[in-house]
Amino acid sequence: DDVCLGSEATRTIVKQNMIADHTASTLADVFKALGDPTRIKIIYALTQGELCVHDLSDVLDMGQSAVSHQLRYLRNLRIVKRRKAGKTVYYSLDDDHIEQIFMQTLQHIGHE
Repeated sequence: DDVCLGSEATRTIVKQNMIADHTASTLADVFKALGDPTRIKIIYALTQGELCVHDLSDVLDMGQSAVSHQLRYLRNLRIVKRRKAGKTVYYSLDDDHIEQIFMQTLQHIGHE
């Protein structure tokens, strides 16, 4: 029953503006996706430009099926998007927000 004095107004505002459960869950899913080193490498590669599965497989030294599996996961979360050109599918980051989140986090861990 211990309550600090003076925080009730702030607590009320925060409670009224609390993130919705669905939004919190979706946000957690995006951070989960960013919690895998392979997916981080894919995202980093895509910050440098659009690549096909073959190119990503070569860059990451991984099999195409493993890369495709990770790309499907990232696509389902709208982190990457695809573009077909004939039989070739090219992948890129879904939007600038993803790149900004990624680059800001990279900068954050790079400074002491």
